[in-house]
Amino acid sequence: MEDSILIYALGQEELDAMNAILKDTLFEDGVHCVCLIDMAGNIVVSLEREENTRDIHALAALSAGNFGAVNSMAKIIGEQEFSLLFHKGDNVSIHFSKVLEDFLLITIFGQEISLGFLRLKVAEATDKIREILRASLGSR
Repeated sequence: MEDSILIYALGQEELDAMNAILKDTLFEDGVHCVCLIDMAGNIVVSLEREENTRDIHALAALSAGNFGAVNSMAKIIGEQEFSLLFHKGDNVSIHFSKVLEDFLLITIFGQEISLGFLRLKVAEATDKIREILRASLGSR
């Protein structure tokens, strides 16, 4: 077991509910991989298509660092934060969306899904996950 407050604050019921939200809202629509992580880079919930195996633990750690670096850049230019990041590749792209202060949703998707559609589905999923996290961890 990881040495994380998440282990103690989130029960299996909450983890299962968040997993179902990600599966029904994003994974069923064809995303390659979707992960909910904390800002320390720990994976809370993840789904990945078997044929697209990648090191999601390294991805989670690097994503948390990337998001932290970009938010530092936001402060330099006078913004409080950037709550959404997107990196486009030739075949696969990655979308980051802040769920709460300490949580980030990472979605990897291919060209078969438009960015606009993905953003709508991510917004839907993050709203539902935010409710679960707030209820479990207290209002933030």
